[in-house]
Amino acid sequence: MRGSLLAGIALIAASLAPPGGAPADLTAGASRKASPDFTLSDSQGHPVRRSAYQGRVLLLDFWATWCEGCKTEIPWYMEFQDKYQKAGLAVVGVAMDEEGWKSVRPFLAENKLNYPVVLDDARVSRAFGVSALPVTLLIDRNGRIADQHAGLVDKEAFEKEIQALLQDAGRRSDR
Repeated sequence: MRGSLLAGIALIAASLAPPGGAPADLTAGASRKASPDFTLSDSQGHPVRRSAYQGRVLLLDFWATWCEGCKTEIPWYMEFQDKYQKAGLAVVGVAMDEEGWKSVRPFLAENKLNYPVVLDDARVSRAFGVSALPVTLLIDRNGRIADQHAGLVDKEAFEKEIQALLQDAGRRSDR
């Protein structure tokens, strides 16, 4: 009896899974909202514009040097950058430190991030509704927000979301 009950529960769970194995946290394509555009400078003074990543999946990470969860996620995002860059992923970090580059530059020098980091000007975090850290967004190839996650992400689940968005490569439309 118990085995049949568990099998029935498994069957129901499988029938409720999103089609094509897409992660449940991704917003359906037709329901995604446009990501706010912004231009902020990186540590070298070069402009980084969100819209320049159109056509790629963008992992946008709001973080700070004092945030332990943020420091846990950064190596994961560096790994994703290495692993999926050729498939169309780009990672950009938005540092939220109140002391600005005074805190962020030494952190970057010590940790050698493999993606650009910009400094928030309060307008950008406000536009994305960031009120606590860490917050990570996945923006699809059309510049729409596919997921916004507050708190420490589940690395494996988040990677599945990235993979699902990258597999959408041939389907760049406003469906």
